[in-house]
Amino acid sequence: MNPLLNKSNNSIDIVYLWVNGNDGEWRAKREKYARNLAASGGLSFAKFGNVEGRYRDNDELRFSLRALEKFFPEHGHIYIVTDGQVPDWFQASEHITLIDHDQLIPRAALPTFDSSKIESYIHRIPGLSERYFYLNDDVFFGAPVCLDDWFFENGFYVSWSDEPEVMGSRLEVESNSLENASRLSKQWLQSKSNQSASRHGEMGRAMDPQYQHTPRTFSHSPRPMLKSVLIEIEQDAPELFERVRSTVFRSWNKPTIVSDFVLRWAMAHGFAKTIDHSHHYIATGQLEETQSLQRLKALFGKLHFFCINDTTDDAHDGDPRLLEVRQTLNELLPHPSRCEVENIEAGNWQPLHANA
Repeated sequence: MNPLLNKSNNSIDIVYLWVNGNDGEWRAKREKYARNLAASGGLSFAKFGNVEGRYRDNDELRFSLRALEKFFPEHGHIYIVTDGQVPDWFQASEHITLIDHDQLIPRAALPTFDSSKIESYIHRIPGLSERYFYLNDDVFFGAPVCLDDWFFENGFYVSWSDEPEVMGSRLEVESNSLENASRLSKQWLQSKSNQSASRHGEMGRAMDPQYQHTPRTFSHSPRPMLKSVLIEIEQDAPELFERVRSTVFRSWNKPTIVSDFVLRWAMAHGFAKTIDHSHHYIATGQLEETQSLQRLKALFGKLHFFCINDTTDDAHDGDPRLLEVRQTLNELLPHPSRCEVENIEAGNWQPLHANA
């Protein structure tokens, strides 16, 4: 029986993006398209837009699913959006569905190596619940989920990051994607704010005519979303969706919109509010990684969420910093989820190297 046919109207589905950058066939495809873009002169990589850390699989998805099962066992269906790949530990079941890119994205627009492009389509997943969480695989729930901390009636909560303010309004080559995403949102929303008094979407909510841009980025968190809101935003700003959907790799001048613009649009129309989620952010390339992981151990079970961002960039897959992350996650989340084949133990994992 198709589990989606019996899904409760109140269920909250989970959507992940995942890629195994260690896979030799996939790696060859990525390198081919990067070379082709370079040869055509069409290369406009965002800062850190094509480094190994963006695609490396350090088994984060496996542990994020364990955290999901531990802290939000009543979740709805799980969707994993991927480029025809399957984790070697994956256990097929009626609770989880793998979605290939070409099931969501027109084949003429493939392949893509830009998560910003892929995430702009996920609200189109057939059967997706109205309320859902979207997560990158390096994001984890860190305490029992109370839905009142994430959703309110006809809306959802978002939280700011601890990063410095984003200055200026012009997109900059040397800025990261989230910084440029903030600037792009500012341009679009401020240009529309003086028209909002006479403009109402299908949901009957006008944009705040006194829109004030907050020069910050949003936290690396589970993203609570409303499918109907995403559909309306896509109708209201088709040019931004077309822009991010035109990429092959993440581009500095076509930054992510789901991780910034969508959230600000929802705030400006009353569908989102800010909240102070307890969280912890770890960048694996920073000198204080070990101390950050120790702090995570002390806070585990008390955090709304945490993120372990692979910023080792082009380090070898066997880098001790990556192994330390895995050891920490295995210590915190030792119990396999129902998404895992039972006889493949996380503790026996060995990294696949670039020439594998």
